[in-house]
Amino acid sequence: MGIRVDDEVALRVIDRGVGAITETNVNLASASDAIIIGFNVRAEGKATELANREGVEIRYYSVIYQAIDDIEKALRGLLKPVYEEVQLGRAEVRALFRSSKVGLIAGCLVTSGSVRRNAKARLLRDNIVVAENLTVQSLRREKDDVTEVRDGYECGLTLGYADIKEGDVIETYELVQKERA
Repeated sequence: MGIRVDDEVALRVIDRGVGAITETNVNLASASDAIIIGFNVRAEGKATELANREGVEIRYYSVIYQAIDDIEKALRGLLKPVYEEVQLGRAEVRALFRSSKVGLIAGCLVTSGSVRRNAKARLLRDNIVVAENLTVQSLRREKDDVTEVRDGYECGLTLGYADIKEGDVIETYELVQKERA
């Protein structure tokens, strides 16, 4: 029986003892920016008042597994989120247009999946990544502003990137937060 989370976060026990939670425990927790965990005990009279005044959290448990579960959840909350890239679609650049308002517009044919406005994108030339971490800033189908264009349809889009050439491929993707085990 132990607390398992990840190498990114650590649990540090500052003090431990038997008996009621005392003012000394509260002062130590306050100085260390820690919480107090009491197992089958309560705080002595003035310790609760001091904890409230100092903003020290005291958690009471009578079942050890509940304490372990709560501590693991708290530590998991400290972990940095992990993101997974999910491929949305690919589009081949067929023509380029210049606009004084939006800059370079890539006329594309969506060859797989879909292209969405505001999706992350990368530009490939001869299967080599030329630009990474771009965003599909605008997306049009004929004269209409659209949010998504599916496989087999043509569209015009802007990436806010100037070095696009005919024949380039635009891959779109989104970053999805992955559940930590």
